Amino acid sequence: MLDWLPPLVLIGAALVVVSVLTSLLAFRIGAPLLLFFLAIGLVAGEDGLGVIYNDWSGAYLIGSIALAIILFDAGFGTKTRYFKKAAAPAITLATLGVVLTTALVGAAAYWLFDLSWPYAFLLGAIISSTDAAAVFYLLRVGGITLRERVRATLGVESGSNDPIAIFLVTALVELISLQAGFAGFTQELLLGFALQMGLGIALGVAGGFLLVRLLNAIELEAALYPILVIAAALLLFAVTSQFGGSGFIAVYVAGLIAGNRPVPHVTALRRLQDGMTWLAQILMFLVLGLLATPSEFPAVLLPAIGLALFLMFFARPLAVGVCLLPFGFSAKEVTFIGWVGLRGAVSILLAILPFLGGLDSAQAFFNVAFIMVLTSLLVQGWTIKPVAQRLGLIVPERLGPVEKIELELPGTAHHELVVYHVMPGSPIVGGARLPRWARPALVLRDGRSMHFRKAGHLQPDDYLYIFMAPQYASALDHLFAGDSVQEAERRAFFGDFAIAPDAPIRALVDVYGATLDQHDNRTDTSTVGGYLKDRLQRPEPGDRLRLGSVELIVRAVDSRDQVTEVGLSFD
Repeated sequence: MLDWLPPLVLIGAALVVVSVLTSLLAFRIGAPLLLFFLAIGLVAGEDGLGVIYNDWSGAYLIGSIALAIILFDAGFGTKTRYFKKAAAPAITLATLGVVLTTALVGAAAYWLFDLSWPYAFLLGAIISSTDAAAVFYLLRVGGITLRERVRATLGVESGSNDPIAIFLVTALVELISLQAGFAGFTQELLLGFALQMGLGIALGVAGGFLLVRLLNAIELEAALYPILVIAAALLLFAVTSQFGGSGFIAVYVAGLIAGNRPVPHVTALRRLQDGMTWLAQILMFLVLGLLATPSEFPAVLLPAIGLALFLMFFARPLAVGVCLLPFGFSAKEVTFIGWVGLRGAVSILLAILPFLGGLDSAQAFFNVAFIMVLTSLLVQGWTIKPVAQRLGLIVPERLGPVEKIELELPGTAHHELVVYHVMPGSPIVGGARLPRWARPALVLRDGRSMHFRKAGHLQPDDYLYIFMAPQYASALDHLFAGDSVQEAERRAFFGDFAIAPDAPIRALVDVYGATLDQHDNRTDTSTVGGYLKDRLQRPEPGDRLRLGSVELIVRAVDSRDQVTEVGLSFD
């Protein structure tokens, strides 16, 4: 009766294991890992090893659940400070940018594929959203630390543009299926958009606060908290969708709220969510790869690649340029954001909707979207780091390598156990002392544990276990940071040395010969930090202000955008 079950489990488990193991190869050659997952699905599919999977409804269900998990984790990992800084430009990109991209790609598809306008715009909407998972995986693997505002904008846009694209595709499929007129449909479209987004945001806010309150009000086994959170996120997704709202927006907003409130066992929560997000991405790409039939690709290959290049080199950059025009981004930042618009599993997932709507040419739409995603991952995926370097947007690390593990202690939120790996060349090896508030517990050296006071001077490759309040953890990083070959690069970026942000700005004239605006009355009373804040409005690390032969560089800011560290550089 259940003879199909063992082969299904065997095939599914084998594909997941192979996908995970390919990450070793992807990390070594710097390839987009998600491309490997997609390729494994293709190899195992109908034109490869012969695994036939053509359940479009099931694939869309699996993809939707996986996307809900990914979006909840994206919101959970976004800090409120970054969201506030990037909300306006990112949401403009996620709404107006998606619409502009849909229109531009639709116009190109109308010419390349000889489609009617509704079908052309549908193809544009299918490919209009970026893939957050692909973007941040490539940034992490490439060791790319971007300027704060650029990174936050990319993150919030990628996390919030999927629901807009899903709404557009659903609405256009409905328009084509019902053969409705554009006039009456436009009004219905706007009302539907307001309902879905409004209800999604409202239920997401309510669900996020309710989840935080629930987690803090009950006591469970530690292992049950992450399960409760994932299940609650999926429940919120289902309930919101049932009432006609956008479940994807709801889970993203709920994750944003829950991730920025104190909840128990947050370390375990983040670890399980990381694993669940990876599993969700693997399943999405494997299933979508199994659905594809590469033998049908040649019929649409050349126009699909042409449309992908049009999207990468014209439609996306133009839409980004228009959307970011009011927000004061530099030309280099706009160029990079325009280039980092990778397409991923969401576009292929949206290509399933024409099948579910019973549209003609649904298979051709799926094939075109698949080829465009492959082209995006191949061209943009391998060029993110070189483009960021060429545009000068990579921020060097302030410290050398620091390796630590933070362990949340049961029964208290006031202290945690931090394990530091002592790096060669770190100040702690040279005899630097720990602050009094850090409570070292033991030293692990060559596989043997010993009391801190009996271990003598710390040595490279020791592991030191320290109890401390979590808000002080980053204060110890500089003691354990090793030497870095990028020291010259860091000094060039952050300045030759630091000056106090509360020093009077006039002192720079007397000591360093800085040139100030003589017509600015504030220069008589301003501090260095205050002067930078007034001139730059919303400063962030890496911002520079030239004062004659002297250049002030913002090294760090607090949550209120006040400058807390300033570097100084000379010609």
